[in-house]
Amino acid sequence: MDLCIPVLEDRGLDSRVSAHFGSAPIFMIVDTESGACRAIVNGDGHHEHGQCNPVAALAGMALDGVAVGGIGAGAVAKLEAADIPVFRSAGRTVAETVAAWKTGALPRVAPEGTCDHGGPGHTHH
Repeated sequence: MDLCIPVLEDRGLDSRVSAHFGSAPIFMIVDTESGACRAIVNGDGHHEHGQCNPVAALAGMALDGVAVGGIGAGAVAKLEAADIPVFRSAGRTVAETVAAWKTGALPRVAPEGTCDHGGPGHTHH
C-alpha cells in the first residue's frame, strides 16, 4: 500500500514528518509493505493560506492514504474527493508513522478536526 507523508527532508524512513501538509517541501511516498521510499518535491509548497491543491501537487498518484501532522479543511476535502483518506500522524519520522499505520493506530482526519489558521509559530496540539 502506498502512503504519502509530508516531510521536511529526504532521509528515507528517517525523514522528519512536517507539521503542515501544504507547505511541506517534500512528499514521501512509502510502500508500507517493503518500506521503499520515493521523494516527490512539493511544487505547490508556496501558496496563499487555504489555497493548497494537494491533488495537483501529488500529480494524480494512486495513494492508499495520506498521513499528516497538520492539514487544513480545504486540503482534506480535496483529498477525500479524490478518494484519498487522510490520517493524523503523531510520529516524528516516516518510520514511526508507517509503524502506526500498520497497526491501525492512525486516526482518520475529519474536516472539522483540521487547522484553520497558520503562519510562523503556529502549532498543533
